Amino acid sequence: MAAHTAPPAGSSSGPAAGRFTGTGSAPDTGSGPASGPAPGPVSKADGGLGRLVADTCSSVLRVLLAYRHSPGLIAASLAVPVVMVVVFGYVFGSAMQVPGGGNYREFLMPGLFAMVAVNGIMPTMVGTARDIGRGVSDRLRSMPVSRTGLLLGQSLADLLVSVCVLALLVGVGLAAGWRIRGGVADAAGAFALLLLFRFTMTWVGTCLGLIVGKEETAGQLAVMVFPLAMVTNAYTPTGGMPGWLRAAADWNPVSAVVQACRELFDNPAAAGPAWPMQHALPAALLWCAVLTAVFGPLAVRKFATHGR
Repeated sequence: MAAHTAPPAGSSSGPAAGRFTGTGSAPDTGSGPASGPAPGPVSKADGGLGRLVADTCSSVLRVLLAYRHSPGLIAASLAVPVVMVVVFGYVFGSAMQVPGGGNYREFLMPGLFAMVAVNGIMPTMVGTARDIGRGVSDRLRSMPVSRTGLLLGQSLADLLVSVCVLALLVGVGLAAGWRIRGGVADAAGAFALLLLFRFTMTWVGTCLGLIVGKEETAGQLAVMVFPLAMVTNAYTPTGGMPGWLRAAADWNPVSAVVQACRELFDNPAAAGPAWPMQHALPAALLWCAVLTAVFGPLAVRKFATHGR
């Protein structure tokens, strides 16, 4: 949800255009491929920790400046969490039953928090594909900048925005009756896990956007996030699902994150027999490590070699 709208939950979106701009502060709005020197070797662009840090910070600033010029995007990001809690907590929640008779809104809120992370895939994928189509990525690859730093900065900027949306969602949840029943350390661990998962999802979205390469196609594929969010334990317990569907839901990375957060917040939960549900926190951390290890290097390599 960091600022992007996505069914069934809200999200926070990345800037509509110009995620990777040139040296200026305003987002790029070009409509055609940029002319310029051919992309330089990856080894020169990625050399040195100092360059990595500097280019990462510059990339973060560029993305945040794009938000500055998108007040409508910011407004939507802040409104979505309120709508989510009202629709799922009060409209659908009136018909939901939690195993053990727990409060449904306390069962629901960790699932909505996880949706903030999951929905990082869509805007990142669309924004990256847009940059490919407009030639922004070609322009940046022609510069002596760190490829890793450019993509890392994008992910960190997205993470900062998601912190704001997550904080608002927490406030709305508290107003709706959700409470943290566990200790302070456990609650901090739950929020850290949510941000880690969001960070992981931005790498997935970046890699998919680079592979797709077309904004229109990326926008159409964004709907594929819907089953990823729905076939989970985020909104309903998985115990009532058919066996094959329950297995898919219990082994969904999102379900592991949601279950781990419920346990850390000490909120109502319905753990199933699957290993990820019995060991939710280790499973969630393992999913984050595996997905980042796969999609992170793949995204950097794809960005550096795109068009060759």
